[in-house]
Amino acid sequence: MSEVGILDTMKDSTACRRLVFFLLQASSIGVLISALFAPAPIGTILVVVGVAFVSLTFLASMIFARAAVEDIQAKVALAEKAQESQFRIEELFAMTDMLQAAEDHEDAGTILEATSSRLLPQFSGALYVFNNSRDRLDLAKEWNVCAGFEPAETLIPGNCWALKRGKPHINDGGTHTLCCMHHIGTAATVEVPMIARGQVHGLLMLAIDEQGAFDKLMAVRRVGRALADSMSLALSNITLREKLRTQSMRDPLTGLYNRRYMEDALDRLISLSERTGSATSVLMIDLDNFKRLNDENGHAKGDAVLRDVAGQLVSELRPSDVVCRYGGEELVVILPNCDLDDARLKAEKLRTRIEALSEAHGAEITASIGIAAVPETATGTVDVIPMADAALYCAKQAGKNRVVCSERRVGKDDSRPRLAVG
Repeated sequence: MSEVGILDTMKDSTACRRLVFFLLQASSIGVLISALFAPAPIGTILVVVGVAFVSLTFLASMIFARAAVEDIQAKVALAEKAQESQFRIEELFAMTDMLQAAEDHEDAGTILEATSSRLLPQFSGALYVFNNSRDRLDLAKEWNVCAGFEPAETLIPGNCWALKRGKPHINDGGTHTLCCMHHIGTAATVEVPMIARGQVHGLLMLAIDEQGAFDKLMAVRRVGRALADSMSLALSNITLREKLRTQSMRDPLTGLYNRRYMEDALDRLISLSERTGSATSVLMIDLDNFKRLNDENGHAKGDAVLRDVAGQLVSELRPSDVVCRYGGEELVVILPNCDLDDARLKAEKLRTRIEALSEAHGAEITASIGIAAVPETATGTVDVIPMADAALYCAKQAGKNRVVCSERRVGKDDSRPRLAVG
């Protein structure tokens, strides 16, 4: 029954009690007055009846007083419940407002932890989010962890009943409920999937390790779903922003950085090298006879070769190096804190690894590489790319499948190495 219905019932019962009490009082007074004017035998009977009515009136007053106290207690309980509901609503609104400023999963998890700790202070909690490949959920945040609650680092969606059903699910070994395969520890848990725009983005887990845990979890399921609903939209927005950010920086085929990101990174790294006095080298890589590879084997083969070449570059280079797809089959590698000689050695390793892909793909795969470096061959961002491109052209003219370095600037080094390795 709703709170409004309960209040209406209480009002009706109070009116009935007042009417009954009034009738008893009126009857008692009427009988006693009649006894004053009635003959002796009848008057005695009326006095006895009047005393009985007075006793009934007193007894009714006691019963009605107790009922009134119970009504007051019920109203107080309803007021407290309404106040608690108002508090929860305000906290959820505040959480939704804060989530609009969350930039990543760490921010969203911190906001969820703060809100959950205020609304459900006696419960432990954990937040899981899908990884990029969506084959598992990783633990993003945990809070108020009790002794019997052991959240796993990762979850497999196929092992979770909440994710498979798309509904909240309670794991309580004490009441022999159907538990998820990943459920460990003695604490009972309720797991709530976070669904937005028809897609599951994460999982909220609330846990408690006390007597009557199942009933307590049932009581907070609505709050858990409200928390999950607020979080699901925030996680969806974060995922969308990350996807857009990745698309703005990454080439969709190879996963390498795109040309726009390369230009920004080159400006930043060369400016940093000028302040520190270190060298920055640039490799311009072009796959030899790539058009013929596409014509003879199809564009699917060409795409596969590009992806494998990108993988070879990333695995061979340092995390600080920047690998980009410049356009078509041309790739650019930026090597910070790397002079021309070291860049030449790295380029030769890359050329060898690219050539080794020929056997795997059943076709001849080679690359020509041109190198330029700041300050050894170029003065800055304006001329380092054109110089590396000119060295690449020289490598093509010299027979392809080789590494060629730009000539050093006068005064930087008298030996002008022009390495051509076939």
